[in-house]
Amino acid sequence: MFSGGTDTSIVPIEWALVELLANPEKMALLQNELAEVVGNTKLVSISHLPNLPYLSAVVKETMRMHPALPLLVPHRLVTQSCELLGYEIRANTQVYINVWAIGHDPSVWDNPWEFRPERFLDSSPLASISVRGVNFDFLPFGSGRRMCPGLPLAMLMIEFILGSLVHSFEWMAGGEPKVNETLRILAKPESPLVVKAYPKQPLQNQLKIP
Repeated sequence: MFSGGTDTSIVPIEWALVELLANPEKMALLQNELAEVVGNTKLVSISHLPNLPYLSAVVKETMRMHPALPLLVPHRLVTQSCELLGYEIRANTQVYINVWAIGHDPSVWDNPWEFRPERFLDSSPLASISVRGVNFDFLPFGSGRRMCPGLPLAMLMIEFILGSLVHSFEWMAGGEPKVNETLRILAKPESPLVVKAYPKQPLQNQLKIP
């Protein structure tokens, strides 16, 4: 429970910062949206989130490229042997869904290796794709009755924490950000993110940083 409820939220936030630092023009777009909606003298609140479409797009694009659980959680497909689409499925077979491969499929995603949050904005044909497992091209939380039960809270916290970090601090990478990943149970960055964070001057008092 602790691992499933913490690491799967921390990893997307770290990946989002890695990709934003590797793509400074995307970082600038997100910072501008936050400044316009939240203001330069206020902290991000949960009430701001519905009005931050680019922040939501950044989170979705991060989950497409770097799903926290690249193979999701295994499921037992059938209790009796059967045939499915010409394949023999034996009883009690465990099935892994490779959502990492789905998210990098060039037949579905244009330039799948490019970090492009704009693909999830209203002007894009993919804007209607949801994280709730209703579209099989994008399944960061799985689908159906056994999808991740923590989805609503996870999305709320990831967007809130990432938005707060980007809005309240100026970020400087300790070197060139590396987007290589290790594909294990969790898809973490191959090299831990090393950054310097400087609190923005108008927000120092609210952040209680001397």
